Amino acid sequence: MKYLLLFILGFSIGTNYFAQSFKKSMAHLPDAGQTKSFTNTFGEDNDYSLNMPFYIDHGNGTITDTITGLMWQKIDFGELSYENAIKYCDSLSLGGFTDWRLPTPLESFSILNLQNTNPAINTTFFPKSLAEYWWTSSLQYNDASKVWVTNAGGGIGNHLKTETISAGGTKNFFVRAVRDVSTPTILTNRYIKNSNGTITDLATQLEWQQTSDNQTKTWEEALVYAENLSIDSKSDWRLPSIRELQSINDENSGSPSVNTTFFNLLNTQRKFWSSTTLIAKDATKAWFWDTQFGITTYDLKTTGNYVLCVRTVDLNTSLSLKTESLFVSSIYPNPTSNTLNISTNNPQTFTYEITNNLGQSIFSGVINSTFSTVNTQNFPEGHYILHLSNAYSYITHRFVILHP
Repeated sequence: MKYLLLFILGFSIGTNYFAQSFKKSMAHLPDAGQTKSFTNTFGEDNDYSLNMPFYIDHGNGTITDTITGLMWQKIDFGELSYENAIKYCDSLSLGGFTDWRLPTPLESFSILNLQNTNPAINTTFFPKSLAEYWWTSSLQYNDASKVWVTNAGGGIGNHLKTETISAGGTKNFFVRAVRDVSTPTILTNRYIKNSNGTITDLATQLEWQQTSDNQTKTWEEALVYAENLSIDSKSDWRLPSIRELQSINDENSGSPSVNTTFFNLLNTQRKFWSSTTLIAKDATKAWFWDTQFGITTYDLKTTGNYVLCVRTVDLNTSLSLKTESLFVSSIYPNPTSNTLNISTNNPQTFTYEITNNLGQSIFSGVINSTFSTVNTQNFPEGHYILHLSNAYSYITHRFVILHP
């Protein structure tokens, strides 16, 4: 938490804050999971692997997502009405825990895998069922008869409660409960409006264009535009995945379904391209985010839709107490198995700590030279963060441990 406070203080010049409390229950936003290429044009979902999903099966009916830090019910429960789904989660006792709940739309969408279809989920950890949709905890902002649900095809949208069989409909709306492993962080301010026409999202560590160029583009044109975009000397912009686009959706708003205090989307409905291809049925189509309410769906790649670009920012790396350039560090190999090497260009003394994606401290030590080695042989497989600091600077590195 102290690092987050330092980051906020460091952005006090040239930025604007507006009170907009947000409950941050996920440590990181997982990658959409797409690993195949569908174009020679650089910039599609497959070209960027950020926070690839990694799950742990505890063998007691629960699954931990090491990227988000959330614990999930492994086998979804059968068809229920929305009201009974809430009651079911509230009374669920599983894996020795009783604090289960319905997931938010952002949480439920986080475990969909856009490489797969019907269901668009990792069936190694979440076995296939008859579910067509999964309930979330959020109602449509202007219509209490509709609920946000994720679907087995890979999308998310607002549906009538009465569509499910228990309420007189014909479709299977299932429930998969979730719980917080760690206490969620309450962000007094989720977004920061920067002076250069960009928005920083503290919940996902993403930086966004504040506004679109208001020109429609085909999917291929959108990829090229994003890869060539430069704002304030930053040129690492890209077309966001459908997971990233959906993360800024505001279920309490409509047309556009986004926080308009920060994002200038012309206060109307727009369809924004993602970098994610619809591989399930037709690779000539790609996913887009519709800001009328915030659903995700797909269109032919030759269609003209709008573009909102994104880039990844490492908030922790930006937290240097004085200046990050006082030392340069690197780690290798990454991924690693038995040994992690830490190298710096400065012979000063550094302390380091290794944490997992749940924020739990795994190992710590001191570096008194420009090279140090950590034995990772007994570390469980997963994603980790190395925190390296001295009296002047603080830098983080993400790495993965995979054992043969």
